[in-house]
Amino acid sequence: MHLQLGPLSLPLSTLLLFAAWWLGTAVQERCAKRHKLAPGAHAWVAVLCALAAARAGFVLAYWEDYRSAAPGVAALALALLDIRDGGWQAWWGLAGAGGYGAALALKRSPWARGVLLGMAAGVGCWLAGQGLMYWSSTSASSLNRAALPHWQGINLGGQTLDLSTLTAPSPEAAQPQPIVINLWASWCPPCRREMPAMLQAQARHPQVRFLWVNQGESAATVLRFAQQHGLPSAQVLLDPDKQLGQLLQAQALPSTYFYRADGQLAQVRVGEVSAASLRHYLTTQLGQP
Repeated sequence: MHLQLGPLSLPLSTLLLFAAWWLGTAVQERCAKRHKLAPGAHAWVAVLCALAAARAGFVLAYWEDYRSAAPGVAALALALLDIRDGGWQAWWGLAGAGGYGAALALKRSPWARGVLLGMAAGVGCWLAGQGLMYWSSTSASSLNRAALPHWQGINLGGQTLDLSTLTAPSPEAAQPQPIVINLWASWCPPCRREMPAMLQAQARHPQVRFLWVNQGESAATVLRFAQQHGLPSAQVLLDPDKQLGQLLQAQALPSTYFYRADGQLAQVRVGEVSAASLRHYLTTQLGQP
């Protein structure tokens, strides 16, 4: 879920984290003022501990993907610090912040009470927001938009593909396949950067159908790009009028949609993916090994 501000698309989850941090900071500073203490930098230190732990948890879970995608120590270090792939583990983050609060309490710091109360307020705000977003995403209107849309596209081989037929059993597949739809354009740098990870995931998960649907470019441009980057022509579709993007309510490029085998939307990722974050979505949302 995202908040669209003109050309800027902001994930609601990020806004929720900011709101939780702001509330926690306000509570901590109020407690410090009540006890005639300087607020200090505890709110900043706590959030840095949380972010570092959340990133570390994700990296450890998908360490092999990061190591194989970035040969060399320097390249691996950059990959670990590159948070554009959206790789975080929320519970690790909570543990990191909680660890900082616990350290203050063990040291009998005069700020410990305020910091712990601020953390409790922030976590409560975050959990409430998560519950609200979950309820919103499972409402009747959201579920109606979550089904694989009725749309026909032409692939680079000149064949017409109807999305609505992909979840029906076919002679090629004993049962319906999960589907990953990637909306992209050749002028989009994040789209180009994530292509190797997409191709690697397709090779690793042949039971999942990957579709690269180009948004708004000519057939010649798309064909040239596909040949340069090794995209399978049968799985690259043209959408010159961006009709599928409108049906999916795409807010930015790249956008990747993960559909279960029954044709229901499981997850949307707006922004770049890495090999690790892509594996995370395939594992947690589509149940792929």
